[in-house]
Amino acid sequence: MSPFTFRSIEELELGERWRAIFEERWPHYREWFLREGEEARPSYATSARMLRAHMPELVPAYERVVELAGGGDLAARMLSLYRPPPYLAACSQGAWTRDGGPLLARNYDYAPSRFEGIVWSTRLLDRRVIGMSDCLWGLLDGMNDAGLAVSLTFGGRQVLGDGFGIPIVTRYVLETCTTVDEARATLARLPFSLSHNLTLIDGAGRVLTAYLAPDREPIFRYFPAATNHQGIVEWPEQARATRTIEREQAIVRSLEDPSIDAAAFTESFLRAPLFSTSYAHGFGTLYTAVYRVLEGVAEYRWPASAWRLGFDAFHEAEHVEVLAEPTFVGYG
Repeated sequence: MSPFTFRSIEELELGERWRAIFEERWPHYREWFLREGEEARPSYATSARMLRAHMPELVPAYERVVELAGGGDLAARMLSLYRPPPYLAACSQGAWTRDGGPLLARNYDYAPSRFEGIVWSTRLLDRRVIGMSDCLWGLLDGMNDAGLAVSLTFGGRQVLGDGFGIPIVTRYVLETCTTVDEARATLARLPFSLSHNLTLIDGAGRVLTAYLAPDREPIFRYFPAATNHQGIVEWPEQARATRTIEREQAIVRSLEDPSIDAAAFTESFLRAPLFSTSYAHGFGTLYTAVYRVLEGVAEYRWPASAWRLGFDAFHEAEHVEVLAEPTFVGYG
């Protein structure tokens, strides 16, 4: 077991503090981006063109981070997150709409060595956004000040395609959408590089799970849970290794049990089968997030501690947890 330091940073318009994080993390991301060879990645011209075509509102922020990163070709291509190398995790998420809600709870299951562990508070466009960073300016999960929260899980399919990596999609949804209905319309028109699931909840308690894939139209379900399959299991080995069916069933049982309240629901993410200790395989639980959208509060939890941040009181700090370092990373 080794300690891992989580950080919270507020920089409404990304600037020198983001640049410092880029310089710290760029060697890792450069290696990841080139692991299949530079020729396997799209050119800057293609990446920028696709971003302008599909996420035009995000282009000024993209140009800003590219400038902060030094303006290099390779960094610009990576930061577009267009057709990146595949990345696979596990993860569980569920949306609670009864008393004590609406809220979105999720576990992020991945390898500590490939995890940034930074909660950013930003205003890249018109909305305040709080979320857990990935790929330097994308998000694994988060919420905006309009009361929309979203989190991602791997979708359990091996198909690759010409589209965007899911962290930039999560960022884009939170920057440009205020409701589940707006998010659905946005997701319906975007291309994706890999199969992922997004679960969303808004301030009115509307819930949506989107099954996204590079080779078929998005499937939208008004269903409050997602793990690592899209309705049916399409990668049996991965499904068995991550216990995706068992985890989804556990979430649904909690949501449907009238004796379980919001506190018990969120606490269930800190126990098996939702909480994973499979660190040696690269999908141990690194944190539990709870987004309380009406309060504008984000809670990050571990079995023995919790960290509370919000739009009204975002405290920059460090939080140390002891996590197991994986010996290898499975499935990508």
